[in-house]
Amino acid sequence: MKILHVITTLDVGGAEMHILHQVRGQVARGHAVRVAYLLGEGTLVEDFRAAGAEWVGPVGKGLGFPLRLRPHLAWCDLVHSHLLRADFLTALSATALGARRKLFAGKHNDERALMRPLVSRLHGLVGNLPVRTIVLSDHVGRFMVEHGRLRRSKLRRVYYGLDPKPFEEAAAISREERRALRAELGAGEQDVVFICVARFAPQKAHEVLIEAFARARAAAEAGGGRLRLWLVGGDPFADGVEKAREAASQAGVLEDGGCLFAGIRRDVPRLLGAADVFTMASRWEGLGLVFLEAMAAGLPVLSTRVSAIPEVVVEGETGLLVPADDPAALAEGMVRLARNPALRRSLGEAGRRRVHDAFGLDRMVDETLAIYREAIGGSGV
Repeated sequence: MKILHVITTLDVGGAEMHILHQVRGQVARGHAVRVAYLLGEGTLVEDFRAAGAEWVGPVGKGLGFPLRLRPHLAWCDLVHSHLLRADFLTALSATALGARRKLFAGKHNDERALMRPLVSRLHGLVGNLPVRTIVLSDHVGRFMVEHGRLRRSKLRRVYYGLDPKPFEEAAAISREERRALRAELGAGEQDVVFICVARFAPQKAHEVLIEAFARARAAAEAGGGRLRLWLVGGDPFADGVEKAREAASQAGVLEDGGCLFAGIRRDVPRLLGAADVFTMASRWEGLGLVFLEAMAAGLPVLSTRVSAIPEVVVEGETGLLVPADDPAALAEGMVRLARNPALRRSLGEAGRRRVHDAFGLDRMVDETLAIYREAIGGSGV
């Protein structure tokens, strides 16, 4: 079949990486794929081309959007939009151009904007235009029914999938390679390195994570161990990085190298393989692909007990979960993991098994294609 994906940006993020995996799997199964995006720098454009997409390009977000999308709608058997802005524009354009029967939407997060009454009502009108809406967790499904006013009968849940191989290979590097990489990023062999890979957005609560790290560092290092925090990611549309740097400076963990701002990296598997604990202080998460990546690398997870995170991270088995916006509880978890390498190992090993058992990449691609066929099976697809 001919599949058109439309997404708000093609910069590095969980939804974007999810679509990249989908495109790679769909092409491998013999389907033709195009990918359109609305705005941003297009950091992942070449990755999508390498994955086999026959066309990847910007279509903008202004009044000319329907005209720019029109030839791609005429080409495809179905169009699958992702993220709120792309969902709205694609649904309205496809409907106006007579392509509503081809329309699918993907919900990757519990979008906070939908908690505003006006946005919720508009979404109830536009969001029910697709023939199916694919949600990436049970939590997001419930949220979309309650706040997005979507009809439950149109929803289908498909968990994210992951190819664990790059992360397992990165975790299996030699002791010498690991030592060299850690030294490059300012960490010693005996240090306990916490890593967070995330956009610097309010949702990720970097300021809470930094405060927790400052507390944990003081407590743990009083007992003889050294803690390090690597913050990987950027914020192309706002000043989140600058705000987090200021928070780290005020907490006294920036200038001495305790907290490292690593920027946007293309070697995330290597960084995960060189770290000891994955941590994130999320206020909400649709699912969190990066949790699966960390678990595939054999890292224990320390995060918050919100949204869909408990669907991914099994508390006490693959990680530790604490309340959101509670730096004291997060710091306590950091100290506990820093002082207990056996616990880190057991949680990490269980996480790796869970990725294999529940979050396979082939399963995700095949379940998504089955939903396409279920909805438009009579269209020769």
